[in-house]
Amino acid sequence: MSAVELQQGRQPAKRSFNKFVNNPVMEDYALRYAPRSFRKWSEFAVANSALGGIAYMADFAIGGSIALSFGFTNSLWAILVVAAIIFLTGIPIAYYSAKYNIDMDLLTRGAGFGYYGSTLTSLVYASFTFIYFALEGSVMAQALYQYFHIPLAIGYLICSLVVIPLVMYGMTALSKLQLITQPIWLLLMIGPFIAIAVKDPAAFSAWTHFGGSSASGSAFNTIEFGLAMGVTLSLIAQIGEQVDYLRFMPDKTPVNRAKWWWAVLLAGPGWVILGALKQLGGSFLASYITPIVGAANADEPIRMYTHAIAAAVGNPFAALSIATFFVLLSQIKINVTNAYSGSLSWSNFFSRIFHAHPGRVVWLFLNVAIALALMEGGVFGFLNTVLGFYSNVAVAWIGAIVSDLVINKSILKISPSYIEYKRGHLYNFNPVGFGSMIIASGISIAAFFNAFGPFLQAYSALLSIVLAFVLTPIIALLTKGKYYIAREPEPLHIVARHTSAHHEHGAGHGHHAPVYRTAVCVSCGYEYEQEDILHCPFHDGPICSLCCSLESQCHDVCKLPAASDDPARSVHAARG
Repeated sequence: MSAVELQQGRQPAKRSFNKFVNNPVMEDYALRYAPRSFRKWSEFAVANSALGGIAYMADFAIGGSIALSFGFTNSLWAILVVAAIIFLTGIPIAYYSAKYNIDMDLLTRGAGFGYYGSTLTSLVYASFTFIYFALEGSVMAQALYQYFHIPLAIGYLICSLVVIPLVMYGMTALSKLQLITQPIWLLLMIGPFIAIAVKDPAAFSAWTHFGGSSASGSAFNTIEFGLAMGVTLSLIAQIGEQVDYLRFMPDKTPVNRAKWWWAVLLAGPGWVILGALKQLGGSFLASYITPIVGAANADEPIRMYTHAIAAAVGNPFAALSIATFFVLLSQIKINVTNAYSGSLSWSNFFSRIFHAHPGRVVWLFLNVAIALALMEGGVFGFLNTVLGFYSNVAVAWIGAIVSDLVINKSILKISPSYIEYKRGHLYNFNPVGFGSMIIASGISIAAFFNAFGPFLQAYSALLSIVLAFVLTPIIALLTKGKYYIAREPEPLHIVARHTSAHHEHGAGHGHHAPVYRTAVCVSCGYEYEQEDILHCPFHDGPICSLCCSLESQCHDVCKLPAASDDPARSVHAARG
């Protein structure tokens, strides 16, 4: 109860949530710290779920597309160099997310962007999910067209709607889906390459001499190498989808330390190892089928695998049937992840802008609808251009976060050692990450449109990540870290208890839970673990992070100088 309401002798209005938000299995703790009472999965289960999403076929399409455009050598080196960049930048992001059990948006807030500053990155991340949903859906629709002769426009709709029921139930359903389908998918992915190696080993030698439409043939070309890097660097934002699963990792203890680290590294930055291999596979298959289907269609994964599987089974219809099953399975495995991560990102964005949260499931439909519009608009036909442009913004975001986590937190120690994501403790904008991203992406986009000549145009994405990485500690030093923490945490009335099977929002898993430190939110009345609670001067009590985000009447009174001296006076000031 707030100080004013105490004086007036009446109870504050309780916040209520609809059935989507009140169901943790559907809500999956969007916008929140993932509590221990919900994190019931093993290290292996979390890692397997995260890696299950790497089944996507866009890697094959991207590898084939850049090989067709820039030749074998340029595409090879672009894939390898970008894989190294993505792996290194993914390590700190995966570690901090798994350690603090928060998603990419909450991590971004506390890594130099501020509370409202990270709304921009929520849009960048949401864009990643629906762009790749559209690309993956296009690949799936191509398979439906090849096998069932379903028109692409209808295929796009089918491919969009089929994932919704699976994604509605979040990690609980997705972990089971990925576990069941993983062995089948691995066998179907690797098998055709083994068959070609046995029956037509000369194809691999021909691949190394494949020039596509490159002016330099299969030789190395500095400009074309840079352009190929720009396309593949767009995948750097994939780490966000990995940590959407890694936030459910169990706490790291002396007992599970080795397993915990292996799971985080393999399922976090480790995704790019398999991703790079698939891009190389796409490059090879594009060169393999170009003489058969022509360059215009050689980057379509359904055609790649139909002809590759034919080398193993001989029968063209059987090959098409197996390839269709493989593509459909792959696309369902990844597009559930794209849709899931998009729903989290949109939830974060709209909750801050409108102070309302109808539930993650509502934003799931929005994300799928945008992806469907892109598919109907023919986004697959502009693959290189779309991804090349997008990468300029995505790498600036990732570069700024990594620089803050590695340099500002660990080396300069200007940024707090922990990740603070709660609205009541953050400045709305932190120029360290937010400013670095704006400057870096602005300059790199100008370079992308040839403002600084052909060389920087080709390397605009690399320019973006370097600028963001360098500017982040410079701005932190100039501002002396002033804009990280708006106010320090205050003491709370914390209760240590055995959290029953009916934990937050009444969900039950029917198992005995250990002791957690909890507090009851003064706004919604639910009990939450300590990490998700802060003191609210406006309500004069503990409040959960989501209710803090959704509160529209407080005008950030907790960050006013008077708040720590006289809560009642601060509340009066906030209410005018």
